[in-house]
Amino acid sequence: MEQTSKTTERKRTPYVLLTVLAVAIVIAAVSGFTAYRAQKAVKHVRYVGMLDVASEKIAKTIRGMEINARNVFDEVEKHLDSPEAVIAALESKVSLNPEVRGYFAAFEPNYFPKEGQWFEPYVHHVDSSAFEMRLVGSARHNYHKSDWYVRAKKSNESFWSEPYYYYDGTKISGHYTTFVKSVFDKTGRLACVCGADMTFEWLAKELQRIDEGNRHNELLDVFIDNDADYFTVVINSDGSCIAHPEGKSVKMTQEQVGRSLELRKKGVIDLEVNGVPSRVYYAPIEHVDWSVALVVKK
Repeated sequence: MEQTSKTTERKRTPYVLLTVLAVAIVIAAVSGFTAYRAQKAVKHVRYVGMLDVASEKIAKTIRGMEINARNVFDEVEKHLDSPEAVIAALESKVSLNPEVRGYFAAFEPNYFPKEGQWFEPYVHHVDSSAFEMRLVGSARHNYHKSDWYVRAKKSNESFWSEPYYYYDGTKISGHYTTFVKSVFDKTGRLACVCGADMTFEWLAKELQRIDEGNRHNELLDVFIDNDADYFTVVINSDGSCIAHPEGKSVKMTQEQVGRSLELRKKGVIDLEVNGVPSRVYYAPIEHVDWSVALVVKK
């Protein structure tokens, strides 16, 4: 009887050991999976934080542009007595913001009879210190039919125009967006539509500075690998990329994100970006109909 009990005990020992080993493996697997999920959740939070910081920095720069532009527009409004006074007002304020390419006042037809149908003085930067004044209104550049002009007359509110390409064969040709506001004279009559032009060059440089700042942020390095492959872009409400680091871009379609961009919502989506599986975080930017997107290689 004693011999039988010992034999039975020896038979049970391997099963007990196997059970203990199995339990240990399960615990290790659960712990590993939990740690992986926790690390993934922390990275998600950090990427969302990076996105929010980028959105805030861009919005802050744009707010500064708007404030300076309003100062220029107010100066034009005070000097509607003559074409020369308008030009002098523009020239006196053109150096307010180095990120603005130029300021203009696009007048209603024959507001100054001697200037005719198209009177649009445009004072713009030639380089970082010099600027020049040009009259750019003409039959070829009939600004009265431009979307921003028509919209300004209808809304009487300030806004940022849709991105567009302007070409006249000179150095001011390029991709622009314009902060626009209607200006009225003392009688309440619409005198002109004023605008501050911004190219997307500064925005691409700002995105590069944001990415470099993130990669040298010690707090982020704790949670995100130093060699993590990510970049930041700005996208329009239709999903097109309007500013991005050189050689890096992303396109988001309505089929992929629905109306999230148009409705100015935050979101996350998995996409193939230039053939690379990626996760794209996106969020709206205040004051403009754009969103900032953080593209992270998976």
